[in-house]
Amino acid sequence: MTTYGFTFEKVEAGKSRVDYVLIATVIVLTGMGLGTLFSASYFRASILFSDPYHFVQRQVLWTVVGLVCAFVVSRIPLQWVANSVPAVVVVSLVLMMLTFVPGIGVRVYGARRWIYVFGSSFQPSEAAKPAIVMYLAYLLSKKQNQLDDPVNSILPPVIVVGVFAGLIHMQNDFSTAFFIVFVSLAVFFIANVRLRYFIALGTMVIPLGIILLLTREHRVNRLLAFLVPDLDPAGSGYQVIASRAALSNGGFWGSGIGLSTRKFGSLPEAHSDFVFAILGEELGFVGVVLVMAIFLAFAYRGYLIAYRARDTFSSLLAFGLTSSILFQALMNLAVVAGLIPATGVPLPFFSSGGSSMLSTLVMCGLLVNVSRASTIEGGDHG
Repeated sequence: MTTYGFTFEKVEAGKSRVDYVLIATVIVLTGMGLGTLFSASYFRASILFSDPYHFVQRQVLWTVVGLVCAFVVSRIPLQWVANSVPAVVVVSLVLMMLTFVPGIGVRVYGARRWIYVFGSSFQPSEAAKPAIVMYLAYLLSKKQNQLDDPVNSILPPVIVVGVFAGLIHMQNDFSTAFFIVFVSLAVFFIANVRLRYFIALGTMVIPLGIILLLTREHRVNRLLAFLVPDLDPAGSGYQVIASRAALSNGGFWGSGIGLSTRKFGSLPEAHSDFVFAILGEELGFVGVVLVMAIFLAFAYRGYLIAYRARDTFSSLLAFGLTSSILFQALMNLAVVAGLIPATGVPLPFFSSGGSSMLSTLVMCGLLVNVSRASTIEGGDHG
């Protein structure tokens, strides 16, 4: 079957390979995430809302919605997914713009990252993550024979990624804008874009990124807190120091499930960006290694799906989706461990935030879809 320049081969009966290992890792990560979130959030929820279940209840609701959406997108024929890419990009772009509309866009902590509709908030930049991956897979697979013509093959996706990254940056979300660009470059690389074009992009993007990083005081403070946490231990360096202390308190075996002390107010955003610090304190080094191993297992299965995919679109799609979830996890873990400056990038499956959970589960559903449409030539390769 051919659509939009792609050829989708019908999977022969009995050769479809739904990746149940991937599904198992998603189920385990989702369950562990909800349990960790409850432990990390019940004190804060009790103080703010007089309801210890406030954050976890909302997360469960979004998880159910996300699982339903994941099931639906896992069953849609891939040619329909390819056909829907232009509409997905347009809808994502419109949602991004709505953050700047008074009465719809909501400003929180000085950032316009959310839209508020029918009593619920949503973060459009989370929808942009799968949308950008889908678009790049769609366009670069069509342009595989034109990669030596940068005006027709490289410039259009660069412009689209730049528009999305620019809008996210205008929302005062430099970290997500950087993340979008980083994942896009990974997809460009795996799509065999020539090295000289990477060098040309780097000469433009890197200086611009440094300038944007240094133009906001809170970003400079985060950078200084990373480089010298003790310079302002009660201010910009406090979160980094508290996060490291929580991990240190966990030791090898941890303090025990639900027995973290840092979640009682001494670690800011313990239910959100720094939820992994609470997990490390309660489950110790063993728990940290276990969660990292599950994320790596997820990544292995995701990249294996990309390798086994029957066409370039499916392969690039699976690679980009896997990379998006894995890179988010690695960035968040690096922040919690004090290896990179604080970014505000959530930990997939764990951090409080319905938009992130919904986006993550939809990406997982698309990965299952690609695995379902794949066949194994010459037997099972793993």
